[in-house]
Amino acid sequence: MLSRVAENLYWLSRYVERAENSARIVSVNANLLLDLPKGIAPGWQPLVEIIGGDVLFSQLYKEYDERSAVNFLVGDTRNPGSILSSLSLARENARTIRDIFQREAWELINELYLYAKDNLNRGLSKRGRFAYLKHIIRGSQTLTGITSGTMNHNAGFHFSRLGALLERAEMTTRLIDARSANLLPDEIAGQRSFENIQWRSILKSLNAYQMYRQKMQVRVRRADALQFILQDDEFPRAFYRCIIAVESRVKKLPKHDPVLRSLARTSRHVSKANIDTLTESQEELHEFIDELQSGLAHVHEQIAEQYFLKPSS
Repeated sequence: MLSRVAENLYWLSRYVERAENSARIVSVNANLLLDLPKGIAPGWQPLVEIIGGDVLFSQLYKEYDERSAVNFLVGDTRNPGSILSSLSLARENARTIRDIFQREAWELINELYLYAKDNLNRGLSKRGRFAYLKHIIRGSQTLTGITSGTMNHNAGFHFSRLGALLERAEMTTRLIDARSANLLPDEIAGQRSFENIQWRSILKSLNAYQMYRQKMQVRVRRADALQFILQDDEFPRAFYRCIIAVESRVKKLPKHDPVLRSLARTSRHVSKANIDTLTESQEELHEFIDELQSGLAHVHEQIAEQYFLKPSS
């Protein structure tokens, strides 16, 4: 397989996964603000921090009000991480490999981008936002189903899955870091109902709430939620599960040893983490998440080094 094609497939899937993840967190945050008492809600700034866009946001907008944050996250093309920008980049990657990409998948990506663009005003409104975001999420999941069910499970498919899985793992770490740092004050969080609402919103942002209840069989608590999101080996959006899924794909590719070594370090680090320590100290949790993100960055660098077209000097 050509390095150019492998890289296109990898980034195509990352961008689609990014759009889906952003749609989830915007939708869940709107519901969270309705559930929490007025005056103590975390607002919209944590969402901008989750995608790492706080510096750019401060350059483009005056304050973190709902209208500005939703526009920045959903439709602002000046933000490369917005839903519209992500779908545009996914579409461009798909366009350049149309000769080998499934026609049905290309048509779906094109349709999804055009829907996001043509219905943007609806998506920015409170009345139409939920349906708009739901369409983005379902379109992204449909694309995953089409490629899994109709694409040859060859090297191209493996690169496609690598992109989606690494993007998913990174979003999981970003969500934990930003959301846990902006939880309610201790005197409020100590009340069971409010604590439950907050961690339930984190789980729902990963579409993990129902699976958490089935697996853990306890009410939503910080320690149990962290253990499930970070270390579970069955839930598809748990960090550890993403890493072992990446490992299984990389093993099917040539020249995989450097990537597998990097993955093994990250896998050991998360599987051996002391959840009690991470639960008790926000500083410890933040440092741990930084280490996981550094591990993901190194995995990406190894994949790019081994398989992608080297930039000309």
